[in-house]
Amino acid sequence: MERVNASPCPYFKKCGGCQLQRLSYEEQLRRKMGRCISLLGRFGHVEPILGMDEPTRYRNKVTWAFGLDGKRRPVCGIYQPESHAIVSVEDCLIEDAAADAVLRDIRDMLQDFKIKVFDERSGFGWLRHVLVRRGFATGELLVVLVAASPIFPLQKPFVKKLVERHPEIRSVVLNVNDRYGPVVLGTREKVLCGPGYIEDVLCGNRFRISPRSFYQINPVQTEKLYGKAVEFAALTGTETVLDAYCGIGTIGITAAGQARQVIGVELNRDAVKDAIANARLNGLKNCWFTAGDAGEYMEQMARDKLRPEVVFLDPPRSGSDERFLRSLLKCAPERVVYVSCDPETLARDLGVLTEGGYAVRRIQPVDMFPYTEHVETVVLMTRKDT
Repeated sequence: MERVNASPCPYFKKCGGCQLQRLSYEEQLRRKMGRCISLLGRFGHVEPILGMDEPTRYRNKVTWAFGLDGKRRPVCGIYQPESHAIVSVEDCLIEDAAADAVLRDIRDMLQDFKIKVFDERSGFGWLRHVLVRRGFATGELLVVLVAASPIFPLQKPFVKKLVERHPEIRSVVLNVNDRYGPVVLGTREKVLCGPGYIEDVLCGNRFRISPRSFYQINPVQTEKLYGKAVEFAALTGTETVLDAYCGIGTIGITAAGQARQVIGVELNRDAVKDAIANARLNGLKNCWFTAGDAGEYMEQMARDKLRPEVVFLDPPRSGSDERFLRSLLKCAPERVVYVSCDPETLARDLGVLTEGGYAVRRIQPVDMFPYTEHVETVVLMTRKDT
């Protein structure tokens, strides 16, 4: 096994986020390729993994936790794995440098503006997390202050000073999370400056990104990932495409120029609003997005004898549930393009779909998360009777 002499990150032993940092990047790719072959090889040939030319500073979304350490001193940084202990960091080699600079300045401004960090044990304090999103193509920054209360006495001078230091900040949002639990963002928001979102360019299209929108964290590799997904779909301009788990519409909008129409279905209503805005932003008139359960939507399509030729699905790490997969089998599209962020749950779901009449035609791993164990995969399936 090819190892580097030492980890380039001083937080490696405490943080635990970059599990593969002591391996050379070439060895990381070999390890991920081997894992994909082990889990997915029974379904067909696994094509060589697509890696990065420069596998650092790729995260366009950065979240730091704010709290108290064991000696009751304010601390901010990254949670240790399976723990609420915060590792104090200055800089992370896989996070966007501009985002980290904003986070450091916010940390340094706390005392001047009399901002208390939140103490999970007592429930006192105000600031819980800060989330920064950056559009790599546009350079725009979105700063989200996650607080236990909507009351922010020195809001205007704080925001003014922060934007003066970082003029690339397009918007600052206050998100209120007064609940205990692992979820970072609450449901209430107040825009403190700007429009409440940023924009970025991906695969030639412009996308609006709000605080709670799902947007792939590695835009460089996302171009490769979505490029492969659309290539696998083999669109001719005549197809109806269903984009399940559509989020803010990134995959569907990327495919829209080669399809007759795109229908996107997503449970998150905020994401659907962004998807509708993104279709307008790109002048697309053949995209339609709705809030709802994609499985139920496909069941209704099957009852109405409507069948999309292509279904894209990009589920969370847990994969698709059995009900969704059964709905997909009832809908019976000619081609299914499955974008997965976990080869284990992907293998489980492919087992259900191949038993239900589909054959796996292509398997393409993409390294979306260098230095971590995670790997993304695009799979093309077609019905065995076509």
